[in-house]
Amino acid sequence: MSDAQEDSLLTKAVNILKKNGVISYPTEGVWGLGCDPLSRHAVNRILSLKNRAEAKGLILIGSRHDQFANLIEKLSDEHRVRFMQNLSRPTTWILPTNKEIPCWISGSHESVAVRVTDHPIAQKLCSHFGRPIVSTSCNPQGVQPAINQQQVIDYFGDKLDFIVPGDVGNPGSVSDIIELTSNKVIRLG
Repeated sequence: MSDAQEDSLLTKAVNILKKNGVISYPTEGVWGLGCDPLSRHAVNRILSLKNRAEAKGLILIGSRHDQFANLIEKLSDEHRVRFMQNLSRPTTWILPTNKEIPCWISGSHESVAVRVTDHPIAQKLCSHFGRPIVSTSCNPQGVQPAINQQQVIDYFGDKLDFIVPGDVGNPGSVSDIIELTSNKVIRLG
């Protein structure tokens, strides 16, 4: 795919996000479902597709650490440095939430899960959007996440507004999840 074609597809995806749409796109290990985290309507569509409870909360991905400035500004210097590290594996950090994070993102938690994505398509998507997007695995509850575009279509077909073409980075792998302030490992990918 040429750069111009990719840019056109990303522009289309961003326009759909801005109109409360739900998209799917490749990430580091599995396909993701995404939307504008400020759109309760779009988030509810994702939760309905996945049959997922709002109380569980959702992950946000961004293209750069500074896309999470509102969350990291109140962290201690030590925690901010840890969050800004470039780790060798995709890492989702659990950060303390604040009033800017909607309850439909944090769920029943006083924290929010965030990841600076290394996947080139997901990274460009967040960059074009200008801020983080929701990123949850593309699968109905109880089913393995999609690792290719055909599985995305099989799972959700025309229930999605757009599918950004591409390939996952390392099919089937998942990110590490670490609680930043306690350094507690929730999951090793």
